[in-house]
Amino acid sequence: MNLEEYKGVFVFAQQVDNELGNISFELIGKAKDLAKDLGTTVTAVLVGSDVKELVTPLAEYGADRVIVVDDPELKVYKTEPYAHALSEVIKEFKPDIFLIGATAIGRDLGPTVSARVATGLTADCTQLEIGDFPLNPIPGKEDEQKHNQLLMTRPAFGGNTIATIACPDNRPQMATVRPGVMQKITPVKGAEAEVVEFNPGFKPDRRYVEILEIVKNVSEAVDIQDAKILVSGGRGVGSPENFAILKDLAEAIGGEISCSRAVVDSGWMPKDMQVGQTGKTVRPKIYFAIGISGAIQHVAGMEESDVIVAVNKDETAPIFDVADYGIVGDLNKVVPLITAAVKQIMADK
Repeated sequence: MNLEEYKGVFVFAQQVDNELGNISFELIGKAKDLAKDLGTTVTAVLVGSDVKELVTPLAEYGADRVIVVDDPELKVYKTEPYAHALSEVIKEFKPDIFLIGATAIGRDLGPTVSARVATGLTADCTQLEIGDFPLNPIPGKEDEQKHNQLLMTRPAFGGNTIATIACPDNRPQMATVRPGVMQKITPVKGAEAEVVEFNPGFKPDRRYVEILEIVKNVSEAVDIQDAKILVSGGRGVGSPENFAILKDLAEAIGGEISCSRAVVDSGWMPKDMQVGQTGKTVRPKIYFAIGISGAIQHVAGMEESDVIVAVNKDETAPIFDVADYGIVGDLNKVVPLITAAVKQIMADK
């Protein structure tokens, strides 16, 4: 494999029902940073049926080029045709880096594509950067250190440690990236991108599944990644019943409830509400960390919040190291006081 032939940072622009997901824009935002370090460009790969109108938002969010693979076989997601589309794009255009969102679709698609193009895949990444590999030169082998590599960081061993992985000998360097981790840029109205139409041809075979019915389940649960204010509880809350105190505060301030991994492991709240490396990454304007010790696995999922308010009876809790405001005290006494103050402020408006 001639690594010099592979250029550019590519992003899979995931769409469902002809609507782009936020992960597409988040990946383009990160791709812009990586491309700047490498002195190259960003290409979005748009796969679907009658999706050409989605080129404009991809351009406005920073894509320099959009490769459109448009075919009736791609109307709904199926592993085989989508994997065929992306693997053929990779073979034809030879990207240096290819990023896919770690969504339900991406977790299925990424490994399939990487296997077909004979490269590695680092899954569920929380950080990406360009650097040297190995990170520290091996004594006596300094000349073997490779530069301008994609360093892919992800939680490992159930979130108990962090691993940084590289793929120095194969291309493209592929990663799936957790939604909510990367930041999308401010869109530039009227921005344009080069559009390349590419269709490798689709011939259904025994590996094509037939979709008999699509049933859409409407959930009333709020996605905590979209919340502007989060009131998050940890093991220190004491019991699932005590979350009523947090819910009162969330309702008063117009926020949503979330929690730490310990709460989910105890069965107090569902996994969808978990913040952290093995949960969701959030960036609300205000994050209340109540009864949360502040282990690195949790902090990694909320440290980019605009304002962090911590309540914990242990004054040495690590959460106070990242909090903008900290209150040492019994949450059963402190939180109701905060709730009452919020309600008073709202009443005075």
